Amino acid sequence: MDDKQKKRLYWQVPLLLLLIIGTVWVIKNQRDMPYQTDEGFIFGTTYKITYQHTDNLKSKIEAELKKVDQALSMFNEKSIISKINQGEHYIPKTPEGDMFLEVYELAEKISKDTDGAFDITVAPLVNAWGFGFKQGEMPTQHQIDSILQFVGYDKVSYFTERGGRGLGKRDPRVMLDCSAIAKGYGCDVVARFLEKQGISNYMVMIGGEVVTKGINPTRLPWRIGVTKPIDDTLGIQQENQTVLNVTDKAMATSGNYRNFYYKGGKKYAHTIDPATGRPIQHSLLSATVLAKDCATADAFATSFMVMGMERARQLLDKHPELMAYFIYTDQKGELAVWFSPSLQDKISE
Repeated sequence: MDDKQKKRLYWQVPLLLLLIIGTVWVIKNQRDMPYQTDEGFIFGTTYKITYQHTDNLKSKIEAELKKVDQALSMFNEKSIISKINQGEHYIPKTPEGDMFLEVYELAEKISKDTDGAFDITVAPLVNAWGFGFKQGEMPTQHQIDSILQFVGYDKVSYFTERGGRGLGKRDPRVMLDCSAIAKGYGCDVVARFLEKQGISNYMVMIGGEVVTKGINPTRLPWRIGVTKPIDDTLGIQQENQTVLNVTDKAMATSGNYRNFYYKGGKKYAHTIDPATGRPIQHSLLSATVLAKDCATADAFATSFMVMGMERARQLLDKHPELMAYFIYTDQKGELAVWFSPSLQDKISE
C-alpha cells in the first residue's frame, strides 16, 4: 500500500465511524421520540391523528382542517362552496381557494373517468330523498325528472377572466356538494402538513378515511379494520370484516349500512345514482379503496357504490394503481367478499 492509499484510508476510517455513530444516534433518537395522539370533531364526524413528534401539534393541525372547512363545508355559510351555491362565481386567490379548486378539478376528473357515477352536483337529489340537511317525503318520478335537469358535473365549468378565476353554472339551481371527497381530502391536507414538519410515522383518520406512513407506536405497519356491513344507523356495532396492513397508502370506505331509511317496508340507501336520480339497488354493500391519496380513494369508493360490482371491477381493470375490497350479498343473500389480487398480501386477518 503506497502513501496515498494510506492517507486516504486514514481519512476514510474516521468518516466511516462518524457515519455509523450518526446513524445509531438517529435511530436511537427516533425510537425514543414519543407519539402524539390528537382527537376531535370536524366535518360532522370524528378525527384521530397519531404521529411521532416531540411536540403536540393539535392547534396547527386544526388550523389546517379549518382551511378545508372554509373551502368545502356546505354547513359553513361563509365557505367558498356555500358562496358558490348562493350565486357567487369567483374563487378567491387564497389557500382556501386553492384547496377548493384542487378538489373541484379532481372531482371533475373522476366524474369523467366514472361516466358520471361520481358527481358533486347530486346534492338536490340527496336532499329530495330525505338525506343531507333536509328531511322530505319520497319524491315522485316527476320531481326526480325536474331535479335531474340541473344535476350533472358537466353543468359546471371552470373559467379564468381578467386575472380572476371562478365557476360558471348552466343553471343557477345547480348545487355543489363535496361531502363524498372532503374527508379524504382533509386527511391528505393533514398528511402534507405532517410531512412538512419532517414527520415520517403517522396515521390520519377522519371518519372512515385514512392516510398512513411509516410505522405505528409498536413499530409495526399500520393495521386498519374494514367494518362488517351490519345495518346500524347509530354506528354502535363495530365488527371488522377484515384488517388490512395499510402503510404509505390512503384508504377510504363507502357503504350504505349506516345511512338509510325504510318507507313502505322498503329500504332506501343514501347513495344516489346521478344517472337515474334514485337510490342504488344492487348487491354491493361496502367498497373500500386504497390509493396514493385519500381524496382519490374517497371519490372512487363512492363511485363504486354507485356503479355496483360488475362495472366497478371493469373500471378497476383500467386502474391498476387502485386496490379495492368489496363486501356484497351473494345469490343466497349471504355476505361475500371480492378484492383486488394486489391486495392479497395486505390482508392480515
